[in-house]
Amino acid sequence: MQSFRRLSFALILSILCSLSIWAQSDEGYRSAKGYYKDIFMDSGIMLTSRKDLPAARYMGLSYEAFISATNKEEDLLTRKDTVLQTLLICGSAMDQNGILLYPDGQPRFRMIYMNGGKATQHGRSLTDLGRERIREYVEHGGSFVGTCAGAFNASYGIAKDNGKPHEGYLGIWPGLTASTGLSNSATGMFVEPDSPLLKYCDFGGDMRIDSVRHNGGCYAYFEQQFPEGTEILLRYDADTIKVKNSFHNQISAWAYKGSEEKGRIVLIGSHPEAVTSGERLDLMSAMIRYAMDGNGNCQLKGELVNGNPRKMVKQSTDNDPAFTAIGDKQYHHFMIDIPPRTEKVTVNLESIPGWTDYDLYLCAGYENFVFMDNAEYKEVSLGVSKTLTILNPKMGHLFISVFCDTTVENETTSYGINYVGRTDVLNGVPYIITVSYR
Repeated sequence: MQSFRRLSFALILSILCSLSIWAQSDEGYRSAKGYYKDIFMDSGIMLTSRKDLPAARYMGLSYEAFISATNKEEDLLTRKDTVLQTLLICGSAMDQNGILLYPDGQPRFRMIYMNGGKATQHGRSLTDLGRERIREYVEHGGSFVGTCAGAFNASYGIAKDNGKPHEGYLGIWPGLTASTGLSNSATGMFVEPDSPLLKYCDFGGDMRIDSVRHNGGCYAYFEQQFPEGTEILLRYDADTIKVKNSFHNQISAWAYKGSEEKGRIVLIGSHPEAVTSGERLDLMSAMIRYAMDGNGNCQLKGELVNGNPRKMVKQSTDNDPAFTAIGDKQYHHFMIDIPPRTEKVTVNLESIPGWTDYDLYLCAGYENFVFMDNAEYKEVSLGVSKTLTILNPKMGHLFISVFCDTTVENETTSYGINYVGRTDVLNGVPYIITVSYR
């Protein structure tokens, strides 16, 4: 680790594949559709340098993480950590939007998990652009789980600032947090009678979780009205803990979803993330599942017109997501209205010169958005260019999807994993789609 940290700054810049991750199996309790992987874990600057997320392993979810030097050894934090985190989250020539977003700004992971640590310092280290990338991620349907510092950082501000936005915070939950004043301890937690976490676990049937680690964490401050869309999940059982301004029965865990298009945010002021058994493992697992069940709705790229080619060739920097190229393991969804007595529909996918060595698949169906596992029609030959023919189609909406099966490979390093291989896919694969019917 130390020898790696002595690498020159020039060498770091030369390996723009600084996508530092800790990868697990892509098999999950529910397959991710239209995402590269399930979870991105932020173990970045001034956060716990966590490599393992037991709840994700327990559920068979895929995840990756940026892992900086430990925040307990601040002298080990170097310019390398800053460069890696900035390239990763903000973007680089190799990956203009950064690891969290597809070329069109859609979420590349189903969920971000932000560790505990030092919320303000980590938020500042992300930079204005990095924080904006995370806001865009949630805005477009990616979900977020934060524990302790992650809960602080997700909020708009802290109560003692009298409602002012807090420097370095994300503001993806537009409410305020307050410090418990308790460090290096543990509390019980009461499960709210209507908590949506009960959909995933009954926590022994007594509506209480015992001994959840707590270290300087927060609670949701509700002297003022909660933001609309906030749900109370758990409350602290801290009746026997003697601290100034007791937080007994204050809100310890809560969730928020701003709209059907946005991702769900699930926050807790304590630390269930490292537990490997029992109800606390079930708690972290339920939080992750509830967050991912709250991913934003699929969005249409647009409605196709009979015989008119649609060129999906733009890049992130063009700021035209409806016509931007497709990313790795991403779906682009389209729709066309089929008139009565139509005899044949032909869907053509064409490559752009110089962009032929990629595998894009076609699928179609009638009910709703289609994926590879529920399509009534599909064409999965290798390459970009292909034709899908549908005889005697039904009248009405025909949904069509393009799926990019080409993706990056992983190379293990001392700080996680670099992306290698087909890194060119990170900025998107352009294509042209045309639908014709008669």
